[in-house]
Amino acid sequence: MENPSPQRQPTTPPSRQMPTATTVIFLCVAALAVVTFFTMQGPKRKEIPYNDFWTQLQDGNIAEVEIENQRVVGKFKKPEKGDKTEFFATVLTPFASEDLDKELRKQGVVIRSIAPQDSTFLLMFVYLFVTVLLFVVIWVMFRRARDQFMGGGGLLSGFTKSNAQKYDSDKQAITFKDVAGLEGVKQDLQEVIAFLENPEKFQRLGGRVPKGVLLNGPPGTGKTLLARAVAGEAGVPFFSINGSEFIQMFVGVGASRVRDLFKTAKEASPAILFIDEIDAVGRHRGAGLGGGHDEREQTLNQILSEMDGFEPNESVIVVAATNRPDVLDPALLRPGRFDRHVTVDRPTQKGRVEIFGVHVRDVPLADNVDLEKLAAGSIGLTGADIRNLVNEAALWATRHDKDQVEMEDFEYARDKILMGAKREEVLSEKEKEMTAYHEAGHALLAWLLPGCDRLHKVTIVPRGRALGVTQLLPEEDRLNISEKDLAARLIFILGGRAAEKMIYDQYSAGAENDLSQATNLARKMVAHWGMSKRLGPVAYHLSEEHPFLGKEIHEQRQFSEHTAQLIDEEVANLLHHSADKASSILEENRDKLIAIAEALVAHEILGDSEITELIGPPATDDENSTEVQAGDSLSSTPPI
Repeated sequence: MENPSPQRQPTTPPSRQMPTATTVIFLCVAALAVVTFFTMQGPKRKEIPYNDFWTQLQDGNIAEVEIENQRVVGKFKKPEKGDKTEFFATVLTPFASEDLDKELRKQGVVIRSIAPQDSTFLLMFVYLFVTVLLFVVIWVMFRRARDQFMGGGGLLSGFTKSNAQKYDSDKQAITFKDVAGLEGVKQDLQEVIAFLENPEKFQRLGGRVPKGVLLNGPPGTGKTLLARAVAGEAGVPFFSINGSEFIQMFVGVGASRVRDLFKTAKEASPAILFIDEIDAVGRHRGAGLGGGHDEREQTLNQILSEMDGFEPNESVIVVAATNRPDVLDPALLRPGRFDRHVTVDRPTQKGRVEIFGVHVRDVPLADNVDLEKLAAGSIGLTGADIRNLVNEAALWATRHDKDQVEMEDFEYARDKILMGAKREEVLSEKEKEMTAYHEAGHALLAWLLPGCDRLHKVTIVPRGRALGVTQLLPEEDRLNISEKDLAARLIFILGGRAAEKMIYDQYSAGAENDLSQATNLARKMVAHWGMSKRLGPVAYHLSEEHPFLGKEIHEQRQFSEHTAQLIDEEVANLLHHSADKASSILEENRDKLIAIAEALVAHEILGDSEITELIGPPATDDENSTEVQAGDSLSSTPPI
């Protein structure tokens, strides 16, 4: 049996395309050029001197002339030999008018008078052409802009389209294996992954997955990497965009980009829509002088509307990241929009070890490299900081032509990140000695006070913006701090200034940063944490802490001027007491202070092992000889 011949499909005539704006403008300009060319064009004339013209006139070789002011244009009866030009032009002399008229009549030359040129038609044509051209351009731009908002392309193609980048999970498969640490955060995101993999499982029992997940935490903790890992684990498309890309000069463009972004994500569902730095567009509406941007607020309103417009069966999850959750609009954080908030904090000891393991996979390590020790000495560093530390160590080893990265290279990189790079300044002997006693005061108090963190290194080599640095490393990750430890930290901060006063009987400008840190810490202890007996358990937050300019203008302070005076008095008493306590401890251990200072002048850098050889082991919590009691440092009574 033969196969029937396929039926011929009816062909549709090609649609007529409208001429583009460029084509219309080009045709109009070409028409104007042609008209101008033919208007200005005339017969080819030869410019001759007046003497030659007079000679040709007397010889009877002039057939006709046209005179306009002092210019004569005419035609020869016979062109000159070797020249085929029949027409000529010349300029009359001021005294040739009477003789020229007689000679022309005598020779029988035809004389024509030239009327003034009327350029009215040309000017009207130019005016009408420019007007029509302007209307054509405006009409074409309006038509293309309208088509663009309706989804087509045109002259403004892409202006209102979102700039979201799509990452294919097959090409860039990033999973939770690539995210070291953050086990608690991964556990919170497992439910999102399970919904994207099998949405019917949750819908069967009426469950509803969160529409939005907000990742908040310090910069560099891996919020963007986590969002991409969620998409990689679920095997779904991942759309990424920065919050600042929505904001444009024209009002309404950001809202149009939001509509296009959510439309694209819905068409590719199940998918993850990631908005990085959402605080750029999601800031609190009406927040003082710095928040009244109409375009930003309209864009935020469109985001709120789109997140409310999800259908229950739409598998699109919005993941946003920010390090400023305090400035976000409350409507953005309510249940139904971003109803799951995940805090991505700095990694713990175990997490830092895993992060080091991830970043050193392509780095050849020496046998003396101990990742556990490196993680213990990098408390407070984020994943980005650890990556930078590994990179700095590899670069330093490369500069010294090493085949492997050794432990001393990591130590150098950590000192560079935590204390700053070495400066080229060379201190004078007097400045060097004064800096040594200043840093020795800090180091000795950190060594003797049990509440302080462990002293790791002290140096008088200028680093960063400091002439000397005393580096402390916590023994463990601390999420809270007691009143007693805060008091010890205040005494430690003021130790350098106290040592200068004790040795030189004067203060220097090198304690400026110490005073700033001590004042801020003391004010928080008194006004925020209720660690003052006179003020009691009351929080006195100050208005200048608002993140938006001008918001404190219409918000009255919640305490009186008398209370503000009490706060200042308590802060001053606390700082004076801490300074006196630092001076008394240093005076009791004057020999140890001098020993550390002299060793610093000689060696410039001292580690904890060198200080142990100089003055003995550090104090522990069991020793009470120099222990600071909380009541001593925070009481308004004179020091004990």
